[in-house]
Amino acid sequence: MFINKNVLKAVGIGLGMCVGQALFAQQKQLADYVNPFVGASTNMHLAGNPAGLGKTFPGAAVPFGMVQVSPNTITGGDNGPGYSYEHKTIEGFALTQMSGVGWYGDLGNFLVMPTTGSLQTSAGKEGKHDGYRSYYDKKSEKASAGYYSVMLTDHQIKAELTAAPHSGIMRFTFPQGSDSRIQIDLARRVGGTSVMQYVKVVDDHTIQGWMKCTPEGGGWGNGDGQAFYTVYFYAQLNKPIKDYGVWSASIPEGQTRKLQDIESDKYQDIIAHAAILPGTKEKLGKHLGFYADFDTKANEQVVLKAGISYNSIEGAKNNLESEIKDFDFDKVHLQARALWNKALAKIQVTGGSTEEKYNFYTALYHTMIDPRTFQDVDGKYPGGDLKAHTADHFTKRTIFSGWDVFRSQMPLQTLINPGLVNDLINSQVTLATENGRQYFDRWELLNAYSGCMIGNPSISVIADAYKKGIRGYDIDKAYQYSINTQNKFGNGDRGFSTGGSSVSGTLEYAYFDWCIAQIAKSIGKTDDAAKYAEKAKAYKNVFDPDKNWFRPKKDNGEWMAWPAEGRLEQNYGTVESNPYQQGWFVPQDIPGLATLLGGNDKAIADLTAFFEKAPANLLWNNYYNHANEPVHHVPFLFNRLGAPWLTQKWTRIICNRAYHNKVEGLVGNEDVGQMSAWYVLAASGIAQVCPGDMQYEITSPVFSKVKINLDPKYAKGKAFTVVAKNNSPANIYIQSATLNGRPYHQCHLDYAAISSGATLELVMGPKPNKAWRK
Repeated sequence: MFINKNVLKAVGIGLGMCVGQALFAQQKQLADYVNPFVGASTNMHLAGNPAGLGKTFPGAAVPFGMVQVSPNTITGGDNGPGYSYEHKTIEGFALTQMSGVGWYGDLGNFLVMPTTGSLQTSAGKEGKHDGYRSYYDKKSEKASAGYYSVMLTDHQIKAELTAAPHSGIMRFTFPQGSDSRIQIDLARRVGGTSVMQYVKVVDDHTIQGWMKCTPEGGGWGNGDGQAFYTVYFYAQLNKPIKDYGVWSASIPEGQTRKLQDIESDKYQDIIAHAAILPGTKEKLGKHLGFYADFDTKANEQVVLKAGISYNSIEGAKNNLESEIKDFDFDKVHLQARALWNKALAKIQVTGGSTEEKYNFYTALYHTMIDPRTFQDVDGKYPGGDLKAHTADHFTKRTIFSGWDVFRSQMPLQTLINPGLVNDLINSQVTLATENGRQYFDRWELLNAYSGCMIGNPSISVIADAYKKGIRGYDIDKAYQYSINTQNKFGNGDRGFSTGGSSVSGTLEYAYFDWCIAQIAKSIGKTDDAAKYAEKAKAYKNVFDPDKNWFRPKKDNGEWMAWPAEGRLEQNYGTVESNPYQQGWFVPQDIPGLATLLGGNDKAIADLTAFFEKAPANLLWNNYYNHANEPVHHVPFLFNRLGAPWLTQKWTRIICNRAYHNKVEGLVGNEDVGQMSAWYVLAASGIAQVCPGDMQYEITSPVFSKVKINLDPKYAKGKAFTVVAKNNSPANIYIQSATLNGRPYHQCHLDYAAISSGATLELVMGPKPNKAWRK
């Protein structure tokens, strides 16, 4: 099999490993352990919380690619991926999707639907048999790494999808008929609508155009996320385009177009009665679609391929022609699968159950969706100044779910894809330079400073990367922008945050001050290092000794009234949490936190209750709430407090209870790789409590052997290996350890040992060995 080196480069995968080892063995390949349906539900009822479950998409993608070719079942509501497994109809197959997000979502552009019969210009609504959406045979639905297929029962059309880095290809198997059709909704957008579209018929096989998406059309945060982008497309059919046309809905002047507007019956009626314009070769409008009608023989395959770009139509054309030169669907599918086998081989596991292997490689797969490439094959990308730029020494990337991914996703990538982290920092620095703001956003989407969530997570990513030797960016700018960011959003001169996020803000900004201190120390700015190390103690300013816990403050420094629920009160000075959950976030000074709580023993007792009171299914709750990010570091605090056997116990329990090989397999939103990255690290037996601190906590691995292949550009060793002897569901406690064959008595490990290619060998048993620690 031929693997295009340019394709590998585009998605950030090097050629260092032997392809033959992982890709072409006759036994089961790593991609076979990926189940894209895991987490593919937005069902709020099953989640027990409005946040829903995983919110992943089941469609086809390649590692960190620009394109995700996926089925869409719903446009409206808080349905970030555009798909939910329990829905009974499909409205089409789009070229772009987001993974694991709420807040209405975005993308879902260039919605393609194969149909028969009379032309419908509106998708209609889920649960109703109207519009161009179709019921589908759930049993026929299949998804694997780089592939998706389903049977549309309204039309008896089989749909198959696969992807390349900047392009996608769809294969539709039609029944015999004289009224077969491919139709493309150019206005469609998850969480809203694109506000302007353009389409042109280039020749008898090709169309091109663009879709402009702005906050006026809803989308990310229903417009509050400030998403502003244009998707350019260049698409071709293997069947001649002869009988074609455009539909155009007449959107009244002054019509508002946020999600609630376009979901209204009035607006949907306008779409359903759009003007149909046969033979129109070129059209600009506010709500357009394109269709091509044709006769089909029984089981005739109609193939559509399309390239996209965020720069230009020419960029989209170049992307498609560089990656998919013909209409060979199977070849593209095999190449996508090869890319996934290559990427997944970064970590190789031995032992564990089949279920656990599915959990692991599906999780690893989900950590490799974003940050996606944002540049064309020629290196051009749209800058923060709305001008075209060319990336030369890095790959421009986008979608930085910062508040989520600084905790586990980015620390994981520093081990398995350090070049990707280097790309991300370059992308953040260049964006802050191009748009003139000179500070970092906390949740970037396609150049938009969305302002989503709190904190300054880019600073954490930079601090952790720089200390690990990932330094291929302008550190002077990165450092200055970090200071600018913290000055703009941090705790300020008074040393605490106020308002609705007083506790969350104060604690998280204190950590990011500590991160600045780490960068400053590394680059020789000793005065700054001392200054920000002192500011990092600000967490103490919202600790109330009378309540023996963290408590929000008013603007004047007075305590807010203590609620009846006390520290269990949701959103009491906290964001998506309560003070009990958020209060454990002092990763930069755990000894200081323990002192506030009355010492290690009291902290351990309180932490133990925190876990024991959580429900067995670990769905959304007031205690250890694995469904959301603020507590993801907490299981590893037992290591720091002197009770590592409890870290071993609880990480194994979480791995067992919160991750499953099924649609409802994630207890909370995937959040662009964070939920899955936690599992990958914990199941491997290591994790960072505090990114920027080179200490990794050792815990109980799920597998008997985990081999993490290292990048020779960034690490001295070839692989870091964890071996767990006598490991089993019963033997979850570490009895003893060796590091490179020598006795090892610490429950933590320095990054230097990992990057040197060390082997950590653990002997497991059924009961804690409390003597194994220093």
